[in-house]
Amino acid sequence: MNQLFKIALIAALPVMFLTSCSKDDDMPSDNSKSITILVSENANLSLLKTAVIRAGLTETLSANGTLTVFAPDNGAFQAAGLGTEAAINAVPVDDLKKILLYHVLGEKYTSAGIPSGTTELNTAATIKTYVTKNSSGVFVNGGKVTTADVNAKNGVVHVINKVLMPPSANIVQLAQSNTNFTFLVAAVVRASTGSTNVAAALSGTGPLTVFAPTNAAFQAAGFASIADIQAANANMLASILTYHVVSGRIFSSDLTEGAMPTTVNGGKVTITLAGGAKVKGAGNTAASNITATDMITTNGVVHVIDRVLLP
Repeated sequence: MNQLFKIALIAALPVMFLTSCSKDDDMPSDNSKSITILVSENANLSLLKTAVIRAGLTETLSANGTLTVFAPDNGAFQAAGLGTEAAINAVPVDDLKKILLYHVLGEKYTSAGIPSGTTELNTAATIKTYVTKNSSGVFVNGGKVTTADVNAKNGVVHVINKVLMPPSANIVQLAQSNTNFTFLVAAVVRASTGSTNVAAALSGTGPLTVFAPTNAAFQAAGFASIADIQAANANMLASILTYHVVSGRIFSSDLTEGAMPTTVNGGKVTITLAGGAKVKGAGNTAASNITATDMITTNGVVHVIDRVLLP
């Protein structure tokens, strides 16, 4: 986890939060109970309960107010590598506080009150989150709301299938921190020596969406080593790399069958969803699988792909 800033919050623990979880996975509204209590009584939110206790946020989620909480279920915690109490306890408390507060809004938003499209909303972690409402439902940073509008006396809970991680790096920094993107980083560095400073563009304010090829994708495209990338024509690489970039934040929940977004280099890629989300370049004979989605950065969002897109 990245080192995160400290947030001072009351850490007292209500006795009621220590009661065992209900065996019933349903989460009915109850305007007489706080968000803390509703979470504690839901068996499918037991890992969230553990995290809230560890972070010292039980009083915060019990206080009077009109909060909105996007509550990751147990499956979401497991997918994030936080599927046990030990894994949650291994996260530094300050980091865990910021992660959880990134799921909290200071105002009450029912699903009906969320506008269509994508809306930027401020969280209690003072970092924006992105809520999308479309014909498929309501999503937060690409994570789906699976149970909406669970009313409590101090706000509303929406259960989601993803743990939301507050962004702390831009697109280039994210790539630099991931060993599966060493070829991509080398290509960005090499491309930036030509007429287009790709590194500066990907580090700018954005927002941008990047379809990021893995090391294996570059190797399959004929770049057997980083040395091959370093020897490639810089302007050619810049043309290819900017073909992987689309202006704006396009989350996985925004992808639609047959969509053809325009890339930064002026070309178009084609999105298909049948059999799993894919993206195809005009010069590719086959589409690339989108193997991981919605990696949030300070200036956009990254989706991982297994094939280099060719203009």
